[in-house]
Amino acid sequence: MSSLFPALVSGSTAARPALRFGDRSLTYAQLAASAGELAARLEGRGRVAVWATPSLETAVAVVAALLAGVPAVPLNPKSGEAELGHILSDSAPSLVLAGAGDTLPGPVGEWERIDVAVDATGPVPPEVRAELDPSSPALIVYTSGTTGPPKGAVIPRRAIASTLDALADAWQWTGDDVLVHGLPLFHVHGLILGVLGPLRRGGSVRHLGRFSAQGVARELGEGATMLFGVPTMYHRLAESLEEDAELAKSLGRARLLVSGSAALPVHDHERITAATGRRVVERYGMTETLMNTSVRVDGEARPGTVGVPLPGVELRLVEEDGTTLASYDSDGNPTGGRDADGNPTGPYDGETVGEIQVRGPNLFTEYLNRPDATAAAFTGDGWFRTGDMAVRDADGSVRIVGRKATDLIKSGGYKIGAGEIENALLEHPAVREAAVTGEPDDDLGERIVAWVVPVEPAGPGLDRELSDHVARRLAPHKRPRTVHFLTSLPRNDMGKILKRALKND
Repeated sequence: MSSLFPALVSGSTAARPALRFGDRSLTYAQLAASAGELAARLEGRGRVAVWATPSLETAVAVVAALLAGVPAVPLNPKSGEAELGHILSDSAPSLVLAGAGDTLPGPVGEWERIDVAVDATGPVPPEVRAELDPSSPALIVYTSGTTGPPKGAVIPRRAIASTLDALADAWQWTGDDVLVHGLPLFHVHGLILGVLGPLRRGGSVRHLGRFSAQGVARELGEGATMLFGVPTMYHRLAESLEEDAELAKSLGRARLLVSGSAALPVHDHERITAATGRRVVERYGMTETLMNTSVRVDGEARPGTVGVPLPGVELRLVEEDGTTLASYDSDGNPTGGRDADGNPTGPYDGETVGEIQVRGPNLFTEYLNRPDATAAAFTGDGWFRTGDMAVRDADGSVRIVGRKATDLIKSGGYKIGAGEIENALLEHPAVREAAVTGEPDDDLGERIVAWVVPVEPAGPGLDRELSDHVARRLAPHKRPRTVHFLTSLPRNDMGKILKRALKND
């Protein structure tokens, strides 16, 4: 495997901008010097934790750890002390890397600390230029822990390289691209895709610090070519477009708009495309797999789908009884499914739901210190069970319908994905936000429950109107039986709705 960041040691890119956070920036030569100097101090130290604020210091710290071959453990600065204590105890880092001005909370402040400097000069030290084993750990990223304490997914160097190179193929991503985003740097989306991605290509990233429509318009108006965001960010952009012609013009200049971490409602897709002439590309991945699929820039615009598997990724949809409903080879070509007896199957009707399982170089290697959880996550023949449910459309596109644990509703003998009902609700002009869950029902098994944030305070009869709207838009058996009205939906730092927090009184 070649170096993760060839541009760091290439004289042709030395003066090119690499990172910009607010009014602070580093060229490739400055990044190489600062990260290289820190890497020399980290060699042989074992795992290191990184206090992952949206800053130059975080980017330099992670690049330094990767240069030194030392696994980095990003810490979410918004995590509570109990969660931070668990992550530190579980990962046992040798030290913590942080910005000189960062105040670290109790559990973090007890560890040895190195303040990250970003003003070094000189070449990358020779000792950190050596090639490293592609299977060696690069990052340990902790999952959200919705069903227990967070687990540390060990991500190898090969997974980072293969994912970023596959995305370069799907998105025609080059060193000429300038990426803008305001994503946090303690997770896959903002850190691996949003920082390491541009650096692997030899391009540059401009981080907004705090996301805003004004910041997006400014950066795209000043030469940025790509925007990464999550659905809540694109929703805010869609809302602002109605009254902001300059924002529409800036988004229209972008070469690529990418949404991820959750499904972008079809209604927001349509509003953005109508106002800007640009489509938003969706992709699908998770902590343990990095990226699995994407809509290609040279492919057909299909709002509501996450495209086809990326190069090198095998993917299949599997029924509860083990039947393979649909599958794709490592070149992304659709292949037929097989039932439990090996007979050919293949319903590509956009309705038959199966669990996504993947296999390929993009996968993590294990959950740190959790051999039981690692074994349970994989099938006997090496497929990773994602827990995400999807259908395959007739053209081969994958469409996510939700999580197996929270978004697959079994009602009246049907398997129903919450996502399509949420999209239908969001098409109604009275709905600002929507989430759908299943609740136990003696007659149906589960009944469909909608949680809606209305544009205006809900008037009499709106619940029935929304239920009838879904029945007309989709099918009668997919109508919500209960509609709750809220002022907001609970979300995590990545904008994902926390459905486990939505409970009937």
